[in-house]
Amino acid sequence: MKQQLIGALLASAAMTAPALAQTEVQWWHAMGGELGTKLEQIAAGFNETQKDFKIVPVYKGSYPETLTAAIAAFRAKEQPAIVQVFEVGTGTMMAAKGAVYPVYKLMADQGKTFDKADYLAPVVGYYSDPEGNILSLPFNSSTPIMYYNKDVFAKAGLDPEVAPKTWAEVESFSKKIVDSGAARCGFTSGWISWVQLENLSALHDAPYGTKENGFAGPDTAFTFNGDVQVKHWGNLKKWADAGLFQYGGPVGGNDAPPKFYTQECAIYMNSSASRAGVINNAKDFKVGFAPLPYYDDVIAEPKNSIIGGATLWVLNGRPAAEYKGVAAFFDYLSKAEVQADWHQFTGYLPITHAAYDLGVSTGYYAKTPGADVAIKQITRGTPSAHSKGLRFGNLTQVRDVIDSEFEALLASKKTAKEALDSAVARGNTILRDFEAANK
Repeated sequence: MKQQLIGALLASAAMTAPALAQTEVQWWHAMGGELGTKLEQIAAGFNETQKDFKIVPVYKGSYPETLTAAIAAFRAKEQPAIVQVFEVGTGTMMAAKGAVYPVYKLMADQGKTFDKADYLAPVVGYYSDPEGNILSLPFNSSTPIMYYNKDVFAKAGLDPEVAPKTWAEVESFSKKIVDSGAARCGFTSGWISWVQLENLSALHDAPYGTKENGFAGPDTAFTFNGDVQVKHWGNLKKWADAGLFQYGGPVGGNDAPPKFYTQECAIYMNSSASRAGVINNAKDFKVGFAPLPYYDDVIAEPKNSIIGGATLWVLNGRPAAEYKGVAAFFDYLSKAEVQADWHQFTGYLPITHAAYDLGVSTGYYAKTPGADVAIKQITRGTPSAHSKGLRFGNLTQVRDVIDSEFEALLASKKTAKEALDSAVARGNTILRDFEAANK
């Protein structure tokens, strides 16, 4: 009887004993809307594969807001284990001494296989230290491409299957489109600073700054007021005055997408990650996809474009158990199936060769024309010191400066050279302030 009572008590205790608690890992991110929903699905997918860890996504607003929140949280010792930081925040994160747990070291410490050769070179190169060690995990990487309205092209007497390859062709195509009445404007663009200056410079192998665009050290200076940049901004002003180009607004250029969706402008330059939005909004016309144009009188073959988007940084100061969960999650994120699904849903680049190969083998690119334009553009040739990317502190502030100078150009308050010279001078002041604050 006594043994039966003891057995019953033990059984009852086993039934009421709490299960071993999962280790929760907070992931602060900057993705709202459909992208945020997909991100949460990815986290849930990982959580379902094991019982030890639970990734908890927390939306913190825009990219700048998320970075600011993470810095403030770190100072208050309330930081998350993972934070999503946009590419222009790389210099700021690298300068945050003691705050970052480099991904290459994290994965090695946790015994995870992590070979940078598995990842697209232009992507990992952007987020590596001078020795080639990957500092943060590429997650949502994009590059700008050109979208065009095939129906408008046909109405203007242009071949709808042939996109303009050079800026001279963009001009002639736009003129034909406007003169024929097929559309009110030839082209528009999101992100003037990223598309029409940073990527313009990379494609033409023109330096954006000294010291390999900041990769070789923080004591750098901007040089994006060279001949090709001045030429291009001068042309943008000329084309705007002629009604061939319409400005999409500062920062991301939020006015640009509607100009394309409503068929006001026939060509639209923006992130490859805009693909889903373009397809969802272009219900009344057929869309073409093409690489960004270049000046064939400046360079015979354009270099690779550079990336945008964000990576996942790991912050120091969390319990050891959380880092084990972070490593397991990063291992999951890098799986070909997970990456291919994310890439194909969003238009972001697949960060691994295996994810791209999976898309090829399953026929995704054959069935989805234009989906590989961004990949081919960013991987063409070997990145040079001028086309591997940018690494400058407080680059978001510099982009704001560039937008203000571009608007001064459009308002005829400055010439292209004056606007770019001023942007460089103001940008260099921001660099010196950043350098002084991070010595």
